Amino acid sequence: MSATIQYSSEKVTIPKLLEKKTQKETITCLTAYDYPFARSLDEAGIDVLLVGDSLGMTRLGYESTLPVTLEEIMVHLRAVRRAVKRALLVADMPYGSYHVGIKSAVKNALRFIKEGGAEAVKIEGGRKRSRLVEHLVEAEIQVMGHIGLTPQSVHFMGGYKVQGKTPQTAEALLEDALVLQESGVFSVVLEGIPQEVACKITQELRIPTIGIGAGVHCDGQILVTDDLLGLTFSHKAKFVRQYANLKETISSAVRKFIGECKTGDFPSRDESYHLSVDTASKVLLKHSASR
Repeated sequence: MSATIQYSSEKVTIPKLLEKKTQKETITCLTAYDYPFARSLDEAGIDVLLVGDSLGMTRLGYESTLPVTLEEIMVHLRAVRRAVKRALLVADMPYGSYHVGIKSAVKNALRFIKEGGAEAVKIEGGRKRSRLVEHLVEAEIQVMGHIGLTPQSVHFMGGYKVQGKTPQTAEALLEDALVLQESGVFSVVLEGIPQEVACKITQELRIPTIGIGAGVHCDGQILVTDDLLGLTFSHKAKFVRQYANLKETISSAVRKFIGECKTGDFPSRDESYHLSVDTASKVLLKHSASR
């Protein structure tokens, strides 16, 4: 049986995340795309909520994250912002929003902070993003890095493949993480890399590592909320642990609703509005007299 965990209602900030790493307290992160889910996750005690470009697949029906636009992220970010009181709110910079020049990238990130209410942004890529990170931090924008399996680079990588499986590529990931740290990121997501590599990176960094398919030794863990809740229609990755089956729960509820509508069991008398006996009799008498 799992132990009961007490969650603090205190606002999560970046200094508090750094403190959690120092104290070896696991950081918990999930994705959020709308008000009801975000509010539920926030009230449950999650530390970080990411309005991820994964919304392309979970909410918009795209086959990858690549088609997601800045404006699509913005709509969902604003909805989540209205729900969140405690968790740190991070917005994903979608593909194309930071790839065509530092000036436009900073402008786009500023929009997420000013218009969307994000407290930080996340960008994919290693040392090649160092100059961009420096400019974002100089503009007082907090940045979460993301290395390893980076979904926006799916075509470049030749598919969704585990990264860092050779001594050379593992060393390159460590170097990426160190360069990002020195550039100013406050944390880095490690996705789809061997546990041993993630452990080494976590030990070497002063900032928190957030794992997704990177083993148990990261400072924190993140999953796509829909995967965790069993609300997806695609292949389940090896690293996903499903804690509920909302897809079946929803289907069962809808089938029951359809059935009760057809049999007349819904709505019941208690679920309907009624006239008083006196008013009802007058309405019926008036209707009868007019015929």
